[in-house]
Amino acid sequence: MRLTRNIYLVGGGTLGFGLSDELDCHVYLVDGGSAYALIDAGVGRNIDLIVQRIVEDGLDPQKLKYLLLTHAHSDHAGGSAEWRKRFGVTVVASPVAAQYVRDGNEEKISLATAKRGGFYPSDYHFSACEVSAELQEGDSFQVGNLNLRALETSGHCSGMLSYLLEDESKKILFSGDSVFHGGRILMTNVWDCSVPEYVRTVEKLAGLNVDVLLPGHLTIAMSQGDTHIQQAWQTMQRLSLPANII
Repeated sequence: MRLTRNIYLVGGGTLGFGLSDELDCHVYLVDGGSAYALIDAGVGRNIDLIVQRIVEDGLDPQKLKYLLLTHAHSDHAGGSAEWRKRFGVTVVASPVAAQYVRDGNEEKISLATAKRGGFYPSDYHFSACEVSAELQEGDSFQVGNLNLRALETSGHCSGMLSYLLEDESKKILFSGDSVFHGGRILMTNVWDCSVPEYVRTVEKLAGLNVDVLLPGHLTIAMSQGDTHIQQAWQTMQRLSLPANII
């Protein structure tokens, strides 16, 4: 599903548009001309469904060179090992998320907790994967002729990154699980979900004035993306928390 000249939505499950496995987050493809990057990997149970979407959009899966993870939760990073095995992609993440993915540490990514909460089947396991590049606040990453800037946006969990792309005179934010359409957020009862860090993240994003908001789940905003971030920030300034997406 083409969103802009250079961005496609190629995956997403129940909390999305039903493009791939029901547990997948939104999976975006960034077309940099000579190379493609995926933003997030999906859960990894059936990446063929995502590959099918890529082909249907007239794109060549063999041009996939990079996989940029927003964070290490299974619905976003569980498919990393399969994408690396099938297409040899360079996997990129924050230092914290990179360590969790390399170790396949199901405790650190709160997978056991999520299973108890009914979000994953009991027989699902996270496959460890090598992460070849690490990004921190302000780092740039080149995908062909496009440049993405990493933003540290923890709060939903530790080691979260969002990615900012400026293209066609627009600011496009891949926000992961930090801020969603309607000014909503995703707070959960896991060990590394933090209200103070979440507040700092939303305040940071509120200063970007983005045009397009591409979150990890649910509705996307192809214009006036900043209004959704401002809504979340205004709620937090009133000493309250925005509505949760679950």
